[in-house]
Amino acid sequence: MADQQRRRNLAEFLRSRRERLSPREAGILAGPRRRTPGLRREEVAQLSGVSVTWYTWLEQARDITVSGQVLTSLARALMLNSVERRHLFALAGVPLPERPPGRGPGPALQRLVDALEPHPAYLLDANWDLVGWNRAEAALIGDPGELEPAERNLLWLVFMDPAMRALLADWDGQARDLVAQFRADSRQRSGDPRHEQLTGGLREASEEFRAWWEAHDIAEFGSSRRTFCHPRVGALTFDYVKLAALDAPGIKLFACMPADAATTEKLPALQRCAAGGESPGGESPDAEAADAADAGTAGEVTVSPV
Repeated sequence: MADQQRRRNLAEFLRSRRERLSPREAGILAGPRRRTPGLRREEVAQLSGVSVTWYTWLEQARDITVSGQVLTSLARALMLNSVERRHLFALAGVPLPERPPGRGPGPALQRLVDALEPHPAYLLDANWDLVGWNRAEAALIGDPGELEPAERNLLWLVFMDPAMRALLADWDGQARDLVAQFRADSRQRSGDPRHEQLTGGLREASEEFRAWWEAHDIAEFGSSRRTFCHPRVGALTFDYVKLAALDAPGIKLFACMPADAATTEKLPALQRCAAGGESPGGESPDAEAADAADAGTAGEVTVSPV
């Protein structure tokens, strides 16, 4: 019963979009005997590359199979905007294809990341390239701005940067989880030049990555808690939250929230590292103050995978 109602809603939506679109807008020359201001069913079928019979059945709420490829063609033929396109796929019960990455996060999103200080935060694109971060994140993992653009990637840092390997208390477990999550997150990225460059380079450079990648394990991200060991600040535990940016396709924001009072108390020390431009493996003018604040505590920083 629910499926039947969904098909009716889909049929009514398609009919309403067809009737509102004029032949001129669709690039069709309207004849003198035209009785309707909108498009005819056969015209929508022709523009979409489907048969007239199949499209007629769709508007009649028949129980037929609808693919994402056909829905994409219909959305293009009916000149649907992004909101209408999402609605079309939802009514058809078909997952919306992942949109290609945008041009970048934009200044407003970067300002949001900066506003999250003193909490570490960063932005990843669809290939997990770091495209934005705040000073607290730079103090936590090292400043990505000092790296070559091709190396500003979360997976690349985890597998190829010795400082990051030392930071992660459970490197094996966290790195393997990241590979499984990246494979799930990038299932529609196959063939993308940057994706192929990244995975190809890591397979060649890292035996661990190659073995775990070829295992084809899949894992979805969940708000989680991960452990690092910061050489200057000591034990830090963060709960990570992932947010998708609707106005920047492919961009995700990761915010690190202290999981305990001890981590909250150490955020000022992490800020001092940021102010001094210190990377996790380097020395800082405030090192003695940070050590005093830590009182000799060795620790872990919890960071969530993507």
